[in-house]
Amino acid sequence: MAETKPTAAPAAKSSTSVQPKKKGNTISWIAPLVCIISGYLIWRFVLGADGNFTKPDLEGGFWPNQQGPKSSLVRMYQGGIIVPILIGALLTVVTFVIERLMTISKATGNGNIAEFIRKVQYHLANKNVDAAISECDKQKGSVGNVMKAGLRKYKEMISVSELDTEQKVLAIQKEVEEATSLELPMLEKNLVFLSTIASIATLLGLLGTVMGMIRSFAALGEAGGGEAAQRLSEGISEALYNTALGIGTSAVSIIMYNVFTTKIDGITYGIDESGFTLTQSFASLYK
Repeated sequence: MAETKPTAAPAAKSSTSVQPKKKGNTISWIAPLVCIISGYLIWRFVLGADGNFTKPDLEGGFWPNQQGPKSSLVRMYQGGIIVPILIGALLTVVTFVIERLMTISKATGNGNIAEFIRKVQYHLANKNVDAAISECDKQKGSVGNVMKAGLRKYKEMISVSELDTEQKVLAIQKEVEEATSLELPMLEKNLVFLSTIASIATLLGLLGTVMGMIRSFAALGEAGGGEAAQRLSEGISEALYNTALGIGTSAVSIIMYNVFTTKIDGITYGIDESGFTLTQSFASLYK
């Protein structure tokens, strides 16, 4: 008799319901450029408007030598060319704070994440997968999206007979991991701008202060008597605006960066708990 070779059982198709999100990140390179240009326009035409000074430089130009500011805020103009860069950095921070608030708020979904997971656990314990998927549609957000992808694979694995329980659990776990890998980059996107500005804003402020001090002491050497002391005190005051603006921008960046990372950690924890819930539920109910 001819010897027949044993054939392996057909493996289940490794299909996935997770689809990559096709979203551009145009704001990441447009926003900083627009903000820096806006910073210069604010510095030159708002703070540096001729009407804000008693001795305006009517010739104008890129950096007119305006003298005699009428208010303390307008005095910021005389802090030098670093000031518009710092204003642009502050506007960039505000832009990405608004963008991240909108994105992370959407990713958080509707309602409490812990309560949502408890509802899904209840439906799975009753072997009602469709009701659990409906909860995901209500919750939305990153946790809801990952849970929904896992539940679809969960439902698919119930009817698969070619695999053992361990293989089915691994398939569910893989689906959750794929969905997670698509959600997390969206949450962390553009945070690098906040962390970078938090690091360099103070240094830019100090650079502006040093440049202002150099100009002040140069003017001190040209003048004499009481006029020299007055010009020195004015120069120091103007230079310190750079430091104040740099420190303020850096402080806002650090605070908001920490707020966003804390919220992302909460969402990430919810995603991890979702994956654990699905694998443990399947392993216990469908042995």
